[in-house]
Amino acid sequence: MKLVRFVKNGETAYGILEAQLIKRVEGDIFGDIRVSGDAYDVSEVTLLPPVSPPNIIAIGLNYKSHAGESGAAAPQRPIIFIKATTSVIAHNDFIRLPAAAPDEVDYEAELCVVIGRTAKNVPEAAALDYVLGYMCGNDVSARDCQNRLDAQWARGKSFDTFCPVGPHIETAVSDPDNLNVSSRVNGTVMQSSNTRNMIFSVRHLISYCSRNMTLLPGTLIMTGTPEGVGFARKPPVFLRDGDVVEIEVEGIGTLVNKVTKE
Repeated sequence: MKLVRFVKNGETAYGILEAQLIKRVEGDIFGDIRVSGDAYDVSEVTLLPPVSPPNIIAIGLNYKSHAGESGAAAPQRPIIFIKATTSVIAHNDFIRLPAAAPDEVDYEAELCVVIGRTAKNVPEAAALDYVLGYMCGNDVSARDCQNRLDAQWARGKSFDTFCPVGPHIETAVSDPDNLNVSSRVNGTVMQSSNTRNMIFSVRHLISYCSRNMTLLPGTLIMTGTPEGVGFARKPPVFLRDGDVVEIEVEGIGTLVNKVTKE
């Protein structure tokens, strides 16, 4: 099932996406939902980020190849950082190059987990029972802020528009630890890997995060990005006004965002 959130006639609602048709649902997507009977063509609505998260938990250096290209050792435990919820945007929204740091903005293709019910101290074996579904995610990063100007990652990862997610929540994913993940910029493949190459599995990440903080329904866990990011290339490749970034995750879909100046 593909869940979307949208605006129609000024009202925000959830729906189930089937081809180009959105069937509106009633109820709580984190509980019981039912189809209302109303249906709209995708062209009739404005798509929103599929969820409004209470928290965004991101994982750094979760692929050995990305740690290597970053000049870092593979971590012994998950590296957690937080992205501001105000950074979330939807499929087809614009990534804005911030006026405060426009020159070294980078892309990061990621599998994004959507937590479906409150999770605290969850055992690894039961971790996937707490998942509503999965999305494509782009952990957009201002590398100058992240790597040189600041003593931590928060600002460089949290500018407005720096967390594109979507294009929908896919609930029918049988194995999140065996999905192809890729990014393209202006049609050129920049990243291509598989979640089986992650150092820490989705189950491990959910369990680990839940032992450190309560995961509320709608919480996003960005699971990390593979090799091929822009700052590690020679010469570096950073996002520029007019670029088109595509993030594709097997079995989920393709998240598309254009780039513009703030």
